[in-house]
Amino acid sequence: MEAVLSTNAGMRILIVDDNQDMVANLVDFLESKGHTAEVAWDGFSGLHLAMTQTYDAILLDLILPGMDGFSLCQALRGEGGKDTPILMMTALAALDDKIRGLDLGADDYVVKPFALVEVETRLRALVRRAYGKTVNQSLRVGDLIFNPDTHTLFRGGKALSLSPIPMKILEILMRHYPAMVQRKDLESAIWGNFLRGSDTLRTHIHTLREVVDKPFSHPILKTIRGIGFQLVF
Repeated sequence: MEAVLSTNAGMRILIVDDNQDMVANLVDFLESKGHTAEVAWDGFSGLHLAMTQTYDAILLDLILPGMDGFSLCQALRGEGGKDTPILMMTALAALDDKIRGLDLGADDYVVKPFALVEVETRLRALVRRAYGKTVNQSLRVGDLIFNPDTHTLFRGGKALSLSPIPMKILEILMRHYPAMVQRKDLESAIWGNFLRGSDTLRTHIHTLREVVDKPFSHPILKTIRGIGFQLVF
């Protein structure tokens, strides 16, 4: 799976931890870097969110109420079939605990107390690695199916055709569903540092809407006025 946003663009992170002060610091820091952070305060809630929502990465504590992080990781990687990158947070210093977590499917670990910038850097590295090693997989959001490798697009079983830039916008929105993607992140992902006029993105969004929304009874492309765009079902 090819990473389509720059490393400065927002990731959608699930934090599973019951330490309120630490979680508050993590959320504040990650959101200050442009990411979206959601929180589960116990293992069972974390498992439910990880199975029913889409995240770029999971920040997972090992000592949790209800279900510990080891069991949660095992459930996700086993019957859950989820390959979302997992960064373990642990105060456990024993090498055996780190090895156990990695053996159960975690991708990396960070030992408490940690620097917030290290956590964000490790998360970005895990997400880059995950996008780089996953290939030839279709993206699905509701009845919308897009294959980035073949550039085939279907909604409700009907084949659709898009020009390259609206197609890339759609891919970014699908990868981040159901999160909103800010206008500036879309522009950065598509044009980098080459700034375009304010109407350029709007024109391509209009083209995208004409293809994926107008022929159908249920519109899915939502504009968050002055902020960004998201897919809704």
